[in-house]
Amino acid sequence: MLKKEGNEEDKIREALHQKDWTETKTTDSWQIFKIMAEFVEGYEKLSIIGPCVTIFGSARTNQDHPFYKLAEETAYRLAKAGFGVITGGGPGIMEAANKGAKMAGGKSAGLNISLPFEQHPNPFIDSDKSLTFHYFFIRKVMFMKYSQGFIALPGGFGTFDELFEAITLIQTKKIARFPIVLVGKEYWAGLLKWIKNKVIAEKNISKNDLDLFVLVDTPEEAVKHIDDFYKSYSLSPNF
Repeated sequence: MLKKEGNEEDKIREALHQKDWTETKTTDSWQIFKIMAEFVEGYEKLSIIGPCVTIFGSARTNQDHPFYKLAEETAYRLAKAGFGVITGGGPGIMEAANKGAKMAGGKSAGLNISLPFEQHPNPFIDSDKSLTFHYFFIRKVMFMKYSQGFIALPGGFGTFDELFEAITLIQTKKIARFPIVLVGKEYWAGLLKWIKNKVIAEKNISKNDLDLFVLVDTPEEAVKHIDDFYKSYSLSPNF
């Protein structure tokens, strides 16, 4: 039998606990104000940030890893092309992306999340563009609302969550069809094979949905795709 840690078991018990009206008024209702406060702070800080590209990727990538260098150069090139860079604000690939943007003299925003492990703000975020969220869903709203493009580098469940959030919102036409770029063909190959062989084969998505994103290997290709996308609309990052 799986033994659960004390804190985890407490959370499960709390979820199963039948609340009375008083408990609902003093806990659930108050939570609404905490959620509103996070939305307000995010909107106020990011509404004036200008055109940005969000870079997703693992918090666990070490500084000497090739993926770290890949993220750093990608962000550097994005900033030189006129785009600000938004990340999840933590270490690993997020840190590398903020560092690249900072080195290029571009805008470097970090939307951090409070977690019991891994996550802490990296030192390359502009002081006026650093936020920390308690709720994952609010943080994802900020990514989607204030980005004009998305780049996914190798990562784990969090990266997958953010990537598929962007793809789903574009697929369902909830946001504009902004460019989405997956960097690292070898890393993403297995996922794409599964999508083609299983998800499309079962008709759970359309084959045309694969056109919602592109797969590249280099920072040059990633930035070129985003830059070309806006040039096709006769737009530039200072729009």
